[in-house]
Amino acid sequence: MCLIVFAWRPGHAQPLVVAANRDEFYARPARPLAQWVDAPHVYAGRDLEAGGTWLGVGANGRFAALTNIREPHKPPTRRSRGDLVARFLSGNQSTAEYLNDVSQQSVNYAGFNLLVGTRNELWHFNSRDVAPVRLNSGVYGLSNAGLDTPWPKLVKARAALGDVLNAPDPQALLAILEDRQTASFSELPDTGVGLATEHLLSSIFIASTTYGTRASTALIVNADGSRVMVEHSFGPNGGRLGEVRLEQPSP
Repeated sequence: MCLIVFAWRPGHAQPLVVAANRDEFYARPARPLAQWVDAPHVYAGRDLEAGGTWLGVGANGRFAALTNIREPHKPPTRRSRGDLVARFLSGNQSTAEYLNDVSQQSVNYAGFNLLVGTRNELWHFNSRDVAPVRLNSGVYGLSNAGLDTPWPKLVKARAALGDVLNAPDPQALLAILEDRQTASFSELPDTGVGLATEHLLSSIFIASTTYGTRASTALIVNADGSRVMVEHSFGPNGGRLGEVRLEQPSP
């Protein structure tokens, strides 16, 4: 996944509000948001190549999401980063215990940002940092660098999220994720992928013939533990494929 903007507001009626786009090659097989047969308390999309996921929810208020760190010159690794989300959602370790394990194993994965939490806490771990960080209240953004790195699409999406937080709803969150406007060349970061690719990747919603936004997800978690998650899925050139809506009552 390449863009997540989220509001973490402990004590609020809606403590967690998330809008996220997963960007991937269209040829990589995946299933949309659903209950997992092998872990029935997990609700997430699924990467069918490696078995992991990019964002989902689990029992006891668990939430996890992932973005890759863009490092085009790093050699590939054998372990899929999507496993980091799947293991937290399907497991029963505390957040702190899980992140301690992840931090000790992070060298086995290509670079990543990991968000994990429950109804009472939310943590961020960048695999290039020394230790995970417990997040304070705030509105945040993650793309393919560090937390709140001011890439144009992150700044734009985070501001748009702030504009709807008084009364967030899934459709308003999904509308933020539909923006296909690319950044000007003068605003682009230099991450080593070349100017044309930087420009293609600079929009909130990415569309091309081979690579782009595969899933847009809106998640709202209420203080009583009830959750609403809506996912739109897409194919080549951004063609809409479907919608899944999940509503879970308070536990």
